[in-house]
Amino acid sequence: MKIPQPANEPVLTYAPGSPERSAIKSRLRELQATRIELPLVIDGREVRTGWFEEAIEPHDHRRVLALAHLADAAQMQQAIDAARRAAHDWSRRSWQERAAIFLKAADLAAGPWRATLNAATMLGQSKTIYQAEIDSAAELVDFFRFNVEFMLRLQAEQPISSPGVWNQVDYRPLEGFVYAVTPFNFTTCRARLR
Repeated sequence: MKIPQPANEPVLTYAPGSPERSAIKSRLRELQATRIELPLVIDGREVRTGWFEEAIEPHDHRRVLALAHLADAAQMQQAIDAARRAAHDWSRRSWQERAAIFLKAADLAAGPWRATLNAATMLGQSKTIYQAEIDSAAELVDFFRFNVEFMLRLQAEQPISSPGVWNQVDYRPLEGFVYAVTPFNFTTCRARLR
């Protein structure tokens, strides 16, 4: 299997009259017109706790974009347990399967989900379209694509072996559970750590 050579995702200009400008304006109107609920997702299931925190536009505190369900200690433990179970299965997938998932995510972020990612970043973090484009679209796509390339390089860069000896590095996934509080204003960082 030959993985495509990654290249930096082009940054769109959003020039007047361009398709991307029309798409972002449309998506901004849609997201501003709808207050959504953000459930917890535990083991692939949506969990609605009824305990909310409002997600507001930082540049317009009167506008509530979403109601985010909050977790208690029991739900956090359920999420940790689910992540541990998923890690077991994920670590046994071939590198080709894992790479395919990240490359598919990159294609979705670069294509049909680009306007949604950018509009949500603009509203939720008060970024301009250019700031959102380089953060939530282009950089996220680059992270997904280039990290597949870096995985291949790590696998290929094995230590030098002496005659009669075979030195080899075996890369293993993280063991345990990682809990991260990510920066609120950097969409790409939040997506990478989840």
